[in-house]
Amino acid sequence: MKQDSPREPDVDVLIRRRIRGLRVARGWSLDTLAARCFLSPSTLSRIETGHRRIAIDQLVTLARALGTSLDELVEAPDTNDVVIRPEPEETPGKTTWVLSRESQGVTVAKMRITPEFDPGDEPRVHPGSDWFTVLEGTAHLRIGDHTHIVKTGQAAEFSTMIPHAITAPGGPIEILTIFDRDGERAHLHEH
Repeated sequence: MKQDSPREPDVDVLIRRRIRGLRVARGWSLDTLAARCFLSPSTLSRIETGHRRIAIDQLVTLARALGTSLDELVEAPDTNDVVIRPEPEETPGKTTWVLSRESQGVTVAKMRITPEFDPGDEPRVHPGSDWFTVLEGTAHLRIGDHTHIVKTGQAAEFSTMIPHAITAPGGPIEILTIFDRDGERAHLHEH
């Protein structure tokens, strides 16, 4: 007996939904996006509703106007496995769980840092910026010569071109952090 294969999503419908969804998310009317793409509002409306075929040159213009790439606009979704199963990576005083897939250009991670964590005498410096929020505990963020106290529910964002380190001298902390590619390499892959 032949097994049914999962039905492939209708990419044409998906693209039209993405165009409309991105337009609405930006708070733009049909007129606003149409003007940015040099299309008439009625043409854009027919594209979004499926009453007009989308030309490749229109897709390129729409992607650019919506602040996305053509690849992201036409990419077929992978709905087979949406659950991320993070594995802990441990170093003395720090456990890290990577909570995102690599394809987005940023990495989201949860970290548990204990008082035993020693960032060394030389805090890290690398291109980019870091952002984190404290889920539990009180983090000590050393940036250059200053130490900032970041408590549960607070967040910090800073340039990583300044020497920096996050420690937990008062007890364990848990943070949720977002790195760009440079930050990911510096914080997750160098020990």
